Amino acid sequence: MADSQLKTYRIQGLSCTNCAAKFENNVRELEGVKEAKINFGASKISISGSASIEEIEKAGAFDNLKIRTEQEQVTIKEPIWKQKENIKVFLSAILLFISWILEHQYGEGSLLPVLGYATSILVGGYSLFINGLKNLVRLRFDMHTLMTVAIIGAAILGEWGEAATVVILFAISEALEKYSMDKARNSIESLMNIAPKEALIRRGHHEMMLAVDAIEVGDTMIVKPGQKLAMDGRIIKGASTLNQAAITGESVPLFKTVEGEVFAGTLNGEGLLEVEVTKRVEDTTIAKIIHLVEEAQAEKAPSQAFVDKFAKFYTPAIMLIALALATIPPMMLGGEWSEWIYRGLTVLVVGCPCALVISTPIAIVTAIGNAAKNGVLIKGGIHLEEVGALKAIAFDKTGTLTKGIPEVTNFSVMVDEMSERDALKIAAALESRSQHPLSTAILQKADLQDIDYRSLMVDDFSALTGKGLKGTINQAVYYIGKPQLFDEVGLTISEKAQHLINNYQNEGKTVIVLGNQTNILALVAVADEIRESSKEAISKLHALGIEKTIMLTGDNIGTANVIGTAAGVHEIQAELLPQDKLFFIKQWKQKYNRVAMVGDGVNDAPALAASTVGIAMGGAGTDTALETADIALMGDDLSKLPYTISLSRKTLQIIKQNITFSLAIKLLALLLIAPGWLTLWMAIFADMGATLLVTLNSLRLLRIKE
Repeated sequence: MADSQLKTYRIQGLSCTNCAAKFENNVRELEGVKEAKINFGASKISISGSASIEEIEKAGAFDNLKIRTEQEQVTIKEPIWKQKENIKVFLSAILLFISWILEHQYGEGSLLPVLGYATSILVGGYSLFINGLKNLVRLRFDMHTLMTVAIIGAAILGEWGEAATVVILFAISEALEKYSMDKARNSIESLMNIAPKEALIRRGHHEMMLAVDAIEVGDTMIVKPGQKLAMDGRIIKGASTLNQAAITGESVPLFKTVEGEVFAGTLNGEGLLEVEVTKRVEDTTIAKIIHLVEEAQAEKAPSQAFVDKFAKFYTPAIMLIALALATIPPMMLGGEWSEWIYRGLTVLVVGCPCALVISTPIAIVTAIGNAAKNGVLIKGGIHLEEVGALKAIAFDKTGTLTKGIPEVTNFSVMVDEMSERDALKIAAALESRSQHPLSTAILQKADLQDIDYRSLMVDDFSALTGKGLKGTINQAVYYIGKPQLFDEVGLTISEKAQHLINNYQNEGKTVIVLGNQTNILALVAVADEIRESSKEAISKLHALGIEKTIMLTGDNIGTANVIGTAAGVHEIQAELLPQDKLFFIKQWKQKYNRVAMVGDGVNDAPALAASTVGIAMGGAGTDTALETADIALMGDDLSKLPYTISLSRKTLQIIKQNITFSLAIKLLALLLIAPGWLTLWMAIFADMGATLLVTLNSLRLLRIKE
């Protein structure tokens, strides 16, 4: 027996939402189980309590569900024609064909063909009847109940051939449904198999192959040319190009050397690498992506919530309509009982809600899986729907529209008594305590000049949010940050310094000022190049009908204008504090209703949270981006944004098509029943056809690429 903690299992063969709900209830009723929650999209069940796999499988026996632990390797599925439940369908079809021949030879109603049809019905519909009758006793009305009543009723009326045909066509419909859901889930199944299950590890002087579960943080992993990495880590020896397409969706391999961050599932190029493992297998980026995508598939989209609510009342309503059609005309209008009961049974078959119920989840699962394979992590159906309805998008500048790799272009000392090295040493000592992207530029310059800034003790350090830094070095107080910071400190910037600041800013550079309590000591000009993809991505967004694109930045107006104009955004807002960005997002939400914020997931957390959809860049490199954003672009590539919007719109379009088609075909079929033009086998064909077309329509989302 398992222990009583929460355990998650994978389910094979789960294809219908009604079956999922029934399985969840069955597991809840098991002795020792406290709670059970199913994730239909990911085909998983989480169980709190104690239950063995055999007991859980027994709870899912009504739909031949198979259970395996999360750690078990994904099994290769047998072809659809070799699966045990489908062999029964083939046998049933053969019996139906033989019975049809016998009926033509011996005449309708003869014992031999009736026995053949009855055997065909029992072979193909045994599990269907068991479930349907149980549901009927408990007054649970689902598609199994509808079909059971219809088939038994047809047999009682002597329509044995039609009853057997309905059994076979319904079984084929269910098999195709399972196949389609498996295909939709293949995106995530393929992600699970990206990273190897073992790796060559060196511990001390010994090298050994270890399963990923046995690898610890701090182990040295040896990766040969052409091999995939099994774990996340940091390169400690060697250099190579790595293909990160599985994580970021970027097809161009990146060159990485010592200190470079690498991810499980990426493909090593030509170099031999030694990598220090930095995360356990369950914490790797690929593991987090899989977990978050599966969680996203469990989140119901607004359209799915509507369908589920509708279906709850739809099935009992169909039962009542069928009962009314079967009884009222014979009782009140003198109609033939057998004729109107037959029409009532046809209503039951045509009213089966398969196509309607599956119309939304299969589209959502397919779209989220496709996005994950293309380097976009969408954390729920609601975000998938919202992103397609966006009217305005706000962008952070540093690291979003620009590369986020700033370089010091100018370093001007403003006092005679201080050398450039001394000024740079103080600036680097202060900036080494900051996480701001611009800090790395100053530290890089200090490292290139071999300046030992780490030896300087910084006391009373404080970060002045959105303005700069303050610290005490050798009993003197220093400030470093925006020029505006020194207005608050009470220092007047000289004409010479202001002239330099204006020149640098007009060139599109960011100016950082170093000073103490009496003087401006130095000016640091930092430039951050615009990304090659920014202008093209924003142009595509405008072409997609996004009404407003805005750049929000804490940087100076001069630099903001240069970058914003080059990127092609409609509006530029500069010199903003985090709370100012939040104010603008709220303001635009009132005007445009739906506004996205694109940032790095760290500095822009308030704006990301306040926006309709928070989109984080570079999710592969930061846990924060994966956790805080609604959508994470795994690579540093804005071109994924137009693709995501297109995918969302196509998904919404397909969901609307699916729901409309499902309801329209039901309505048409119901209208054909009253005059007696629709037979049982035609009704099941209509239902099967609707389910098949809805499924194939949803699977078109797999073809959407950038």
